[in-house]
Amino acid sequence: MDWNPAYTWLVIALLLSLAELTSGAMLLLALGIAAALTAAVTAQGLSLPWQLLSMGIFAGVLVPLGVMVIRPRFSPKGVAYGTTGTGVEKGNHYKTLVRDFDNATGIKVNGDFYRLRVIKSGDTDLPPGTRVIFKRFEGTTALVTLVPPGNASPQDAISPHKEP
Repeated sequence: MDWNPAYTWLVIALLLSLAELTSGAMLLLALGIAAALTAAVTAQGLSLPWQLLSMGIFAGVLVPLGVMVIRPRFSPKGVAYGTTGTGVEKGNHYKTLVRDFDNATGIKVNGDFYRLRVIKSGDTDLPPGTRVIFKRFEGTTALVTLVPPGNASPQDAISPHKEP
């Protein structure tokens, strides 16, 4: 059996598709499918410039399709992955938590624990369950303000981004 350039494109397609298992962004899978389609074009006997043009066209169509159309269908509703720290959490109400292994006080934002600091007083230790309002991040520290007593909003219990 002789080596054919189509086999090279199939190997590239396999490697890109396997690499997708580590990312979950659908980008590498779209490129892998584009490489597999390029292998089919290469099997027709096209030269390298036409193969590269075919790969570019297939990638140009499949990458946006995979990232904007297919990937959102695999993400849970209500979780904005990749937006933590961009300001979308500003003004959200949270309840403080105490981490088990080091007794650090913090809040969970999109499932990740962040140590906190109260802006006005600089306090970093609050009782568990204290209601706070997120303002911004400073490094990996969540800067918060305390919710005034009797001012807890009824949305706190139902918002998907808040911790109980």
